[in-house]
Amino acid sequence: MLPKLVITDIDGVWTDGGMYYTADGDVMKRFSVKDGWGVIFLRELGIPVAIMTGENTQIVQKRADKLKIKYCYLGVKDKVAQARELCRELGISLDEVAFIGDDLNDLPLLRLVGYSASPANTPGYVKREVKYVTAAHGGYGAFREFVEKLLEDNGVLEDTVSKFL
Repeated sequence: MLPKLVITDIDGVWTDGGMYYTADGDVMKRFSVKDGWGVIFLRELGIPVAIMTGENTQIVQKRADKLKIKYCYLGVKDKVAQARELCRELGISLDEVAFIGDDLNDLPLLRLVGYSASPANTPGYVKREVKYVTAAHGGYGAFREFVEKLLEDNGVLEDTVSKFL
């Protein structure tokens, strides 16, 4: 069954987990444009995407805005509580959610959702608890791979991709 919501962490999933600082102290993050296609594929199927990150940075909000992601939660301390609130708003259960995360603070939600995943470079104790581990590292297309796996498992990947050819 296709999820009714896809939730994603950012640092370590959409980014390589690094924090880049300029000489002036500005923080930069590197995103892979490949992951944007994952959002586009889900939008084509009417499946909303939610970003939930513990970081509180406008860099993430700018990326969400560019990809027209309606649900972007910054500075989240309790991802389970935030996910439950969003599920209530959408009228769905956590069983109907797919989530990709990469670290300790993601484990509680990874354990509760219907479909869980993590990037290849996630610690082993997290990878052991998810249903799917991407071949890609975080920041190198892991989110897109996760989305494509969801679509492939549900028999809609080829039809979805063909709409953009």
